[in-house]
Amino acid sequence: MEKSNANPSIECTVTECEYHCQDQQYCSLDSIRVGTHEQNPTQKSCTDCESFELKKSY
Repeated sequence: MEKSNANPSIECTVTECEYHCQDQQYCSLDSIRVGTHEQNPTQKSCTDCESFELKKSY
């Protein structure tokens, strides 16, 4: 995955993610999956980017 290939449709500020474009505030994936960890989500904090992968240490 080319991490410098920013997808302007997916803004992202999670720099700890493997797919975050380090030079821009975007995700490098073509699409992401958004999910929830709550049975009945009512707030933003109840949702998660399920495409998140912790950045690998090289």
